[in-house]
Amino acid sequence: MNEALLRSLTPSVLGILVRRGADFAAAEDAVQDALVEAVRVWPADPPRDPKGWLVTVAWRKFLDATRADAARHRREDLVDEEPAPGAVPAVDDTLQLYFLCAHPSLTPSSAVALTLRAVGGLTTRQIARAYLVPEATMAQRISRAKRTVSGVRFDQPGDVATVLRVLYLVFNEGYSGDVDLAAEAIRLTRQLAAAIDHPEVAGLLALMLLHHARRATRTAPDGSLVPLAEQDRSRWDTESIAEGVEILQAALARDRLGEFQAQAAIAALHADAPTAEETDWVQIVEWYDELARLTDSPVVRLNRAVAVGEADGPRAGLAALAALDDSLPRHAAVAAYLHERDGDLATAARLYAEAAHKAPNLAERDHLTRQAARLNARRCR
Repeated sequence: MNEALLRSLTPSVLGILVRRGADFAAAEDAVQDALVEAVRVWPADPPRDPKGWLVTVAWRKFLDATRADAARHRREDLVDEEPAPGAVPAVDDTLQLYFLCAHPSLTPSSAVALTLRAVGGLTTRQIARAYLVPEATMAQRISRAKRTVSGVRFDQPGDVATVLRVLYLVFNEGYSGDVDLAAEAIRLTRQLAAAIDHPEVAGLLALMLLHHARRATRTAPDGSLVPLAEQDRSRWDTESIAEGVEILQAALARDRLGEFQAQAAIAALHADAPTAEETDWVQIVEWYDELARLTDSPVVRLNRAVAVGEADGPRAGLAALAALDDSLPRHAAVAAYLHERDGDLATAARLYAEAAHKAPNLAERDHLTRQAARLNARRCR
């Protein structure tokens, strides 16, 4: 059974059913039933036209479900509209599905789950395992999302920025269980980049590739975090870096700068440096200035303070940090790093311990705790 083929056909088949008038939730259920049937039948009797087979079976599944629901109208009309077996016109509705799944009425978590199910072709069980939640919880989340978008017109214009934000959230989930969400996000973003000519789509794809290129070096064999400066750059994926840089350069040449392009430019400068000491921090600060102008994000300004500390010295970084709210996530960790660079080990150790207490995950907490212990040991010598 070619799982990749089934996943690639899922968005188009779902789109065809919705375009023919099927309710989104019912259409998605029908497509999933058709996929189950394909897994059962195809190994022994592969169809000549896989997409046509799936459309025919999914439509019949939808009609069966519709007939069973007495409250549904137009049952006889829908039977008359059943498509004849045969070739299906080559219409790819993947792009419309992206916009539908990233509808602004959905919460970010629901939009991500629906995108993975409807566009990514993942099962509810796979998505639940990736997010480390019970399958029933994820099923409820997806069902609520489908009900929310069921009344939305399929041809409604979508918001590219919302779609990109959803894909970025998928990517940032990284890897858990049996689904590699970072790789899945790259796959989905490639689909979108092939369907829509937009510099920010290209910028997001470049950003994902550049970050993903460093993935193998981000953790030690024992699972502990490895800071960027300490990563083994010889193990970075040079092919992904080259592809990301090429995509980014083409996007920047269009002179329509967006936040994902700016983030990708920063990632490219890190990837281009042979060693941490050779990083072009002055240029990185300039890109953070552009990013801050585009987003006005306090998190961007927090990261900029680190870059300023590297480019102009730790006291300059601390001065930039002083202008920010100390309740920001990872503010204490940044302050600890800059104080350590400035030679104030006691303050740095205290701030590392404080940051560890606020860490959002176990790996980061352990890393910050070790940093505090390391500095306290140095002070006691």
